[in-house]
Amino acid sequence: MHSFYTIKYENKKVSMINQLLLPREEVYESYTTYEEVSDAIADMVIRGAPAIGIAAAYGMAIAFINKQDSISNLLYFEKVKKRLAGTRPTAVNLFWAIDRMERVFKEISDSSLQVISEKLLNQAHKIYEEDVKICQAIGENGAKLIKDGSTILTHCNAGALATGAWGTALGIIRSAAKTKKIKVYSCETRPYLQGARLTVWELMKDGIDTTLITDSMASHFISKGKIDAIIVGADRVAANGDAANKIGTLGHAISANYYKVPMYFAVPNSTIDTKTPTGKEIPIEERHSREITHINDCQITPDNVKVLNPAFDVTPNELISAIITEDKAYFKPFKFFPHDYKQ
Repeated sequence: MHSFYTIKYENKKVSMINQLLLPREEVYESYTTYEEVSDAIADMVIRGAPAIGIAAAYGMAIAFINKQDSISNLLYFEKVKKRLAGTRPTAVNLFWAIDRMERVFKEISDSSLQVISEKLLNQAHKIYEEDVKICQAIGENGAKLIKDGSTILTHCNAGALATGAWGTALGIIRSAAKTKKIKVYSCETRPYLQGARLTVWELMKDGIDTTLITDSMASHFISKGKIDAIIVGADRVAANGDAANKIGTLGHAISANYYKVPMYFAVPNSTIDTKTPTGKEIPIEERHSREITHINDCQITPDNVKVLNPAFDVTPNELISAIITEDKAYFKPFKFFPHDYKQ
């Protein structure tokens, strides 16, 4: 698989690779409380929609495994749920995982603390294990759309670091690279530089031919015929196929549409939110201005500059060539309803 792991549970602790320190340092942090896990999600120690869902599930499990609070289990669960749900509003996998854990809890809420802890931990393990298999299936389904000799553009990080393992967009790239000769252009992905820091690090570890470009260079290379396909992940896909992904994705989709380059979104079924009709209803997270005014501890802007920092944009469905899930590649028109996939 990989020489690193994104998240795992061991000895009443949740351990995660600290993605804020990559690629300079490969450091693993351990957490024993749901508050610590919540902070890790909010601060982007762990990020990527599927990985956030896994982290939230383990956070709820260790909340009961290491419970010190004297309030009732029912009130305590609501307290834990509220804290974790308040971390990242756009990534629907967070709420999907919390809902799954809540369904388990409701069935056993009158049980002993030990039983609750065991059942919640088992469910968190299940969510993690399912994600690994799902990403591998997404990879195989998406690889069928990639021609030998292709150069693929990707934005942000939708790899093993954003999931339990393997990745969604990078899962397709990894699967394709097993039998085909491919190259990858990775956008740096300002302001958090997930492409420069994380995607390039992952792909270089796998020995995949990877070139780093700035976000503003993408349209240039697309226009020159250097890009054969664009593959990205998503944090939420609406019922009509509109997809929210890291800020900058929409610009790539517009360029791809103009120059007739296929634009693929790779997501697990759990990222498809059938309760959200269109992209207009997807909440967009606004992050701290410091992410733009500073690179690490170095300020790069004038003092007191006005800043807008939306973390995501929404690509309308008409600009999307296919949405690739663990079941299959969906093509236009996109109309996702609960019966289209397993909940």
